[in-house]
Amino acid sequence: MLSFWPQYLAISPFYIVFTVFMLWPVIYSLYLAFHRWDGLGDITFVGFQQFRFLFKDPVFWLSVRNTLVIWVLSTVPMLFGALVLATLLNSVRRFKGFYRIALFLPNVTSIVAVAIFFSAVFSNNFGLVNAILHMVGLPEVPWLSNPWTIKVVIAMLMTWQWTGYNMIIYLAGLQAIPGEVYEAAKIDGAGPIRTFFRITVPILKPIILFTIIISTINGLQSFSEPQVLFGSNAANANLGGPGQAGLTTLLYFYQSAFANNDYGYGAAIVWTFFLFILVLVIINWRLVQRGKKS
Repeated sequence: MLSFWPQYLAISPFYIVFTVFMLWPVIYSLYLAFHRWDGLGDITFVGFQQFRFLFKDPVFWLSVRNTLVIWVLSTVPMLFGALVLATLLNSVRRFKGFYRIALFLPNVTSIVAVAIFFSAVFSNNFGLVNAILHMVGLPEVPWLSNPWTIKVVIAMLMTWQWTGYNMIIYLAGLQAIPGEVYEAAKIDGAGPIRTFFRITVPILKPIILFTIIISTINGLQSFSEPQVLFGSNAANANLGGPGQAGLTTLLYFYQSAFANNDYGYGAAIVWTFFLFILVLVIINWRLVQRGKKS
């Protein structure tokens, strides 16, 4: 047994760092969810009082609705676009490496820089998008002040960031499909669109469901996008933009815990939302299992 101590000692830094900076904060946040604490004073046990108030909090449910709408607006076009791009890229013969890097680059770009860029492009007064609309004679759109267009801008930002990531996953799956399958379909007279929906999509069904699960986890954790677009120091009434249209659940958690110094209520928010995400992931996992059986 003692002969294994050098190996255990060699890998111990990872587990020590993981325990101190990741596992312990998670456990402590669950403890705080049942207590009231402002970060400086005494910690007071309140039981389920935080959760009872949470379920009656209209701002919390508004943040949940906003998060779900943004998630749907971003996930559906993102996954479809990623699959189409992967299919097109799989048929490219020249400069394939260049296209891969160019399409994957948004995923490794700083989200803060991208959010600042999007806030400038979609600015109500001097934005590039409104300037183009004005040039072609179309009415300008209040992108960052209308409740629906706020969600659209955040969804487009997330779509732009994650499309390349999912495209790489789909491309790996496409390259595993034998070329004889497509050649047989071509001989039978199947066109590109029919081949896409009759061959590509069914074969990639497990991978598509996997990306749905990953996109569910990532999409429901939107935080940096509305925080940078509308400012992290905004008052509670304007948090997430006009009408709180861009207020996501994690942004509301951040505001409650770190701006209002209500760490117990913030912990209750994040644990409730964690269970909500877990339910959605389990549903998607069951869909994956059903897809494998079929």
